[in-house]
Amino acid sequence: MWQSNASVLSGFVLVGFSDRPQLELVLFGVILFLYLMTVLGNTIIILVSILDSKLHTPMYFFLSHLSFLDLCFTSSIIPQLLVNLRGSDKSITYGGCVAQLYVSLALGSTECVLLAVMSYDRYVAVCRPLHYAFVMHPRLCHTLASMAWLSGMATTLVQSTLTLQLPFCGHRRVDHFFCEVPVLIKLACVDTTFNQAELFVASVLFLIVPLSLILISYGKIAQAVLRIKSTSGRRKAFGTCSSHLVVVTIFYGTIIFMYLQPARSRSKDQGKFVSLFYTVVTPMLNPLIYTLRNKEVKAALKKILGKL
Repeated sequence: MWQSNASVLSGFVLVGFSDRPQLELVLFGVILFLYLMTVLGNTIIILVSILDSKLHTPMYFFLSHLSFLDLCFTSSIIPQLLVNLRGSDKSITYGGCVAQLYVSLALGSTECVLLAVMSYDRYVAVCRPLHYAFVMHPRLCHTLASMAWLSGMATTLVQSTLTLQLPFCGHRRVDHFFCEVPVLIKLACVDTTFNQAELFVASVLFLIVPLSLILISYGKIAQAVLRIKSTSGRRKAFGTCSSHLVVVTIFYGTIIFMYLQPARSRSKDQGKFVSLFYTVVTPMLNPLIYTLRNKEVKAALKKILGKL
């Protein structure tokens, strides 16, 4: 294994979109703009959640964690992608690939769990409003957030380590724009049945299970909302959940397509553009969705800007 992997220690070649040189220039401009918007939007969410005392609630505590996650996730992938899109050199060092693999998988898995935690918060807020402050006390919030982070770290330690132990037999060309478990498994020159099975189990644990919990939570929320007689009450209850529901739909839709759909049933370009969506577009949309659809965030932002 050491001899077969010795050549890749010099690094990998991220093929990305190099077969479409005219598209690369367009993608560079679009991705750079979206990345700057992601950094700006998520930074604003974090600062507003910290500076405005009215937003010191469980919902915004988890939202600030989500924004921090998105900042770190995109920053682990996009800078290298922009370098490769701009220049003729498409390489990434072995250490850079390893770091990208561990960090992006940890943060992506953490976000899957965190979105489920946020749906539980919304369930308590709508279905048990009188007990909300008692149930979602600070200690529980910190415990749930820590559980999300630790679960993400645990899965990347297992999946990434198992993937990097595979012999690549000198294969250095990664047909993707960043180092991800499914594409690195394809480089292996041995039977990868165990790795594929482990990846499927991890995908079920971090995609299907959290999504099922989210659907159960929103099923309970829908029942509670339908029991509200006043139109204004229904609108208010729906407003507290709509932003999170939109984020969940966008995030899980693209991730499930990438990780649970059989690789043979999609083209290489499909996989790249879907990955591009959840690594670039989704993190940019999250603060936009929460800001535009949330009066409290907009009010807090205006208040802070007024003081400045």
